Amino acid sequence: MELRDGEVGLRPIRQRDQRSWREVNQRNREWLRPWEATIPPPPPGHLPGHRPTYRQMVRHLRAEAHAGRMLPFVVLYQGRLAGQLTVAGITWGSMCSAHLGYWIDQDVAGRGVMPAAVAMATDHCFRSVGLHRVEICIRPENMPSRRVVEKLGFREEGMRPRYLHIDGAWRDHLIFALTADEVPEGLVERWHRRGSHRQTNN
Repeated sequence: MELRDGEVGLRPIRQRDQRSWREVNQRNREWLRPWEATIPPPPPGHLPGHRPTYRQMVRHLRAEAHAGRMLPFVVLYQGRLAGQLTVAGITWGSMCSAHLGYWIDQDVAGRGVMPAAVAMATDHCFRSVGLHRVEICIRPENMPSRRVVEKLGFREEGMRPRYLHIDGAWRDHLIFALTADEVPEGLVERWHRRGSHRQTNN
C-alpha cells in the first residue's frame, strides 16, 4: 500500500532503502537520540540486548506486517526518504486499536510533512484496515512531536509514568488518541481544512 498527499508519501519500508535510511538516520543522530527507544539493562544473569542491524529490523517489521500486527512505512518528501512511520500493536477483537510512532529528518521538520504522514496513516487505519482507535505516545518534553498531534486534533488522554525505555531510562509519556467516529470526514481532510484556515487568517 502506497499513500500520497501532495509532496508527502508513505510506502512500505524495503531492504533496498538501506543506504538512504542510514544516511538520513545517521545524519540526525543527535536530533533523534532523546526520543528513540533503547534496550533496558538485562536482569542479572542475562546477556544484554543488542540494537538490530537495518536488515534485521526490516525483516522483523515485514514479518510483523505479514502477521497483521504492524504497518511499517517510510516517509517520502518530494520523492526522497525523509523519515519513518510505523503503525504497531494492531489488536483486533473488542479493541480494534493500534499505536503509531514516527521520526523525521530535521532538514524538513516544520514543513507539514509529519502531520500529513500521520493523517494519511490514520485514515488508512480507519478506512482501509478497519481499526477503531489510533494512539500516539509522546514524551512530555518532545514539543515538535506534540505539535504534530495538536495540529491534527488528537485528544490528550493523560500520562503513563515510566512507560517506555527511551534514551537510556524509563520515561513518562503523554497519550494522545483518536477514534474513527471523531473524524468522519477523514484526518487528511481535517489537516487540509486547518491549513486553509491558517492561510486565510494570515
